[in-house]
Amino acid sequence: MRSLTRGNVKTAIASVRSAKWRSLLTMMGIIIGIVSVVTVVSIGEGVKRQVVSQMNHLGKDLITVRPGQLVNRDEKGTITGVNLFSGYTTTGALSDKDVSSIQKTKGVKLAVPLSIVTGGIDVDGKTYNNASIIGTTPQLPEALKQKIAYGDFFNDSDENQNGAIIGKSVATGIFDDDIPLGRSFEFHGEEFIVRGVFEPFKNATLSLDTDFNNAIFIPYPVAQELTENKAAIYEVLAQPNDPDQANTVAAAIKDNVKSNHGNQEDFTVLKQGESLSVTSNILNLLTRLIGGIAAISLLVGGIGIMNVMLVSVTERMHEIGIRKAIGATSRQIRNQFLIEATVLSVAGGVIGVIISLVINVMLRIFTDIEPVISWQVVALAAGVSLVVGIIFGTAPALKAARKDPIEALRHE
Repeated sequence: MRSLTRGNVKTAIASVRSAKWRSLLTMMGIIIGIVSVVTVVSIGEGVKRQVVSQMNHLGKDLITVRPGQLVNRDEKGTITGVNLFSGYTTTGALSDKDVSSIQKTKGVKLAVPLSIVTGGIDVDGKTYNNASIIGTTPQLPEALKQKIAYGDFFNDSDENQNGAIIGKSVATGIFDDDIPLGRSFEFHGEEFIVRGVFEPFKNATLSLDTDFNNAIFIPYPVAQELTENKAAIYEVLAQPNDPDQANTVAAAIKDNVKSNHGNQEDFTVLKQGESLSVTSNILNLLTRLIGGIAAISLLVGGIGIMNVMLVSVTERMHEIGIRKAIGATSRQIRNQFLIEATVLSVAGGVIGVIISLVINVMLRIFTDIEPVISWQVVALAAGVSLVVGIIFGTAPALKAARKDPIEALRHE
């Protein structure tokens, strides 16, 4: 029995190799489906690990307040869903009054507003529009637990001056200098002097936070003056005096801000642990979307395998007749064609996994994404391709097995 199976496998491999291009095109649906699933799952796992690392760095007691109802909660306050468009399209719902209310909330150690100022900066006669200009207060490094690599951050006594602290990407990408202290740039007709450079931030791709490595921080009063008090506050960072009271403080912040908004909850208060939940929800939505596309690809690939095997049965009718005439059973004929279909499908799965590994390496080299491919995902991909081969190879195999040997021998 083992020798017969081994012979069928050799025959199947020889059949695939004899028509390489046809076999490759047949496997294309399987390959695309496997690549989609493995790549998306590995990116999701990598992003989750990046978010956890970022959370551990910032501390689990950091509380963020954002405009818009970013999440849905049940009666117990547990996040049940994410309103993606609300979080990204609603701006300006937070005000200076909200910042003041958060600062005065019992148990709050500090509250730091982050406001976006639109416009490009001019450096040595060139205009750059790809940096985020953020107005903030002197407590930002403490809230983010982030050190200044070179220079210093502005303090309460000089927060009305045109000083700027930049991220690592701005230093190297715009100023082409690791330590551009003392360099100047123009923004909204005002000259700003670089007085500090942050150490590299551990930003997680696809998270809700801004990439601070590509940001320029200016004093909040200056940002409001440049925009005539129209700079939109997109986030407020709050830190409690006692980390163990983070839940209580977050609830108090929610009540205070809600009272400022006419008792309307058009904002979101998130604890650090909930940021991972929000990111996970986003990734799950993405995974479902790609999973649907992958399922269609696998279905198309399976149908392609079935069609090719049906054609193969017709082309090899004479061979089937000879094998049956010399004593081959219907079961042996069925197994032969079933194994050929399985070899096609599994080969597509293997190629898909290999391509996924290549994409994994390319993403790590050329982007900030750090995908993680686990053995469970690879095993799942292999299992899915095996099942697809068996399911869609059954009909051609049964057709071949049921052929009458006399009619098969007469077939030309």
